[in-house]
Amino acid sequence: MKTLKKMLGLLALCLLAACNPSQEERSQVLKIYNWADYIDEEVLAEFPEWYKEQTGEELKVIYQVFDINEIMLTKIERGHEDFDVVCPSEYIIERMLKKGLLQPIDRNFGQTPDYIPNVSPYIVKELNKTSQPGHLTSDYAVPYMWGTAGILYNTEFLTEEEVESWQCLWDPGHKAKILMKDSYRDAYGTAIIYANRQQLADSTVTVEQLMNANSPQDIALAEKYLKELKPNIAGWEADFGKEMMTKGKTWLNFTWSGDAVWAIEEADAVGVSLDYLVPREGSNIWYDGWVIPKYARNVKAASYFINYLCQPDIALRNMDAIGYVSSVATPEVMEAKIDTTLDVRSDLSYFFGEGVGADSLQIDPVQYPDRKVVERCAMIRDFGDRTELVLEMWSRVKGDNLNTGIVLIIFSVFGLLTVWLIYGKVRMYRMRMRHRRRRRRKALHKKQQK
Repeated sequence: MKTLKKMLGLLALCLLAACNPSQEERSQVLKIYNWADYIDEEVLAEFPEWYKEQTGEELKVIYQVFDINEIMLTKIERGHEDFDVVCPSEYIIERMLKKGLLQPIDRNFGQTPDYIPNVSPYIVKELNKTSQPGHLTSDYAVPYMWGTAGILYNTEFLTEEEVESWQCLWDPGHKAKILMKDSYRDAYGTAIIYANRQQLADSTVTVEQLMNANSPQDIALAEKYLKELKPNIAGWEADFGKEMMTKGKTWLNFTWSGDAVWAIEEADAVGVSLDYLVPREGSNIWYDGWVIPKYARNVKAASYFINYLCQPDIALRNMDAIGYVSSVATPEVMEAKIDTTLDVRSDLSYFFGEGVGADSLQIDPVQYPDRKVVERCAMIRDFGDRTELVLEMWSRVKGDNLNTGIVLIIFSVFGLLTVWLIYGKVRMYRMRMRHRRRRRRKALHKKQQK
């Protein structure tokens, strides 16, 4: 017994050592947690070599993906996962900052240039709106990609005029023809904006106020409109919407601009015509950024990785691979994105800066929205304690929740099954006992005969 205990003890120690590598070993590992399809694979694969050139240190990358902000946050906040660098959206960055879940980014890169100032001052300013007392967001987060939420539509079935308002989502003629992002904040903001469209037209309220309104009355109003929208929805999607639109399976997709860019290009190659716009009422303009979580164990490599991504050539490669727009706003990026075949011109001086000829650029307006589009959009903020109420509403809208009657029925069914199983076991036990008694009687009878 003592020998067995010793063996078990040694086995436990070996497992513990395997699950908890030494600090020296962990310093050679970078754990990245990012959205799916959100980085060029070659850019990611080349980072360890670049890191070794800058630091002389070997590095292995462990890369994982998530589909929903809240899943990532739960793993870090409750599971204390030791991801070194993650890529949340702006309202989650704000929440993590509030909860003390972030570490400041170390910008002491030695002989390596600091590329982080390549990020557009406009986006840094926007993200800094989420700063907390004594904690400036830009000390803890570096913007990565950004864009808008809007309507991707099939031009064979719909015209621009038909989708220029959010009303197209609620149009009964589009029943089962719409795919919606499985993003409660985007859907919530859209419903509130559409519900208050007249107040917006009268300028008695702003998109920013509506996007972040979270009173019980606002939540109830959003629920009402989202439930009215449900008959038109063919599915809730995190990533497959762009492919469905490319194949012409649905007419409309409430989606993000980066997915729209990818879908438009892919659809064109197979003869399907798609386009994208931000409805006139206004929408969400979002910003994703890289942060270093509280439980990160390789802060140095995480900081270098963030710096690596801010190089203009790396930013361009990522954009070409995924369709989204980098926050990097250098002259090299601007020149590379100009497309002289386009008829439309956009004012992007807010992003690239004044005095650099960016007030009238021939650049894809889906990727880089004109100043007028940006001015009718607003950033999502953290709902704080009201988040749970909105999530409960979202669950009711999607039908994920179960009412009391259904719960009672389920428990009753399980109860009956349990009783039936117990009865079956008791019955089998009695049958075995009767069988044993018969065998004993037969054995005794044979013995008496002998």
